[in-house]
Amino acid sequence: MRIAAVGDIHLGEDSHGLLRPALEHCAEHADVMLLAGDLTRHGTLAEAAVVADEFADLAVPVVAVLGNHDHHSDAAEDIAQLLGDRGITVLEGTSVRLSLPDGTLGVAGVKGFGGGFAGKCGSRFGERAMKDFIDHTIASADSLRTALTDVDADVVVALTHYAPVPDTLHGEPPEIYPFLGSYLLAEAIDDAGAELALHGHAHFGSEQGVTPGGVRVRNVAQPVIRKAFATYVLDRAVTTS
Repeated sequence: MRIAAVGDIHLGEDSHGLLRPALEHCAEHADVMLLAGDLTRHGTLAEAAVVADEFADLAVPVVAVLGNHDHHSDAAEDIAQLLGDRGITVLEGTSVRLSLPDGTLGVAGVKGFGGGFAGKCGSRFGERAMKDFIDHTIASADSLRTALTDVDADVVVALTHYAPVPDTLHGEPPEIYPFLGSYLLAEAIDDAGAELALHGHAHFGSEQGVTPGGVRVRNVAQPVIRKAFATYVLDRAVTTS
């Protein structure tokens, strides 16, 4: 099963045609295209329309989660609707089951949030603002766990924007790790099970990591993979092309 993925493409109103030439023949390399958030620069509907023009009507299904940039203008629901109207499935604590040539693929997706990683993470203590921050992280991870548990498919992939492990953040300043992801996402993935976890957000991170439970994690932020998309082949091992 061939999975193409990319995140952090940050398309603006001046990005028409930037990716489409590389996407036209993606079916030769992949059976599905997964987008790991930060599809726009400032989260405007005009920018989202450019994303739709680039990714709509491909020869493979397209599934996405939104990122923090896509939420910047408080229009995330409208962006999800716009993309959905163009045939791009947007997940947020939900899942989709796809029938592909080599079997069924379940994709469970959520934006995720920050909070940090084991031993160096925030806690739900103190000011209301801190409690709200951690509550959002907990709720996001819980919704991912539910989405993963609910999907019934031959192969299951977890799709987030924020990172579930620190492995794929190497190259980023350690001081900002708490704003790049949360260990609670990895706990959800390990609890519910998945063959692969994909995320973006960490532009200066590294590509490969693994959850404590052994699920392979890949950072598909475009500044990391340095191409229009990366392709992962799922069988007994995850290989990259």
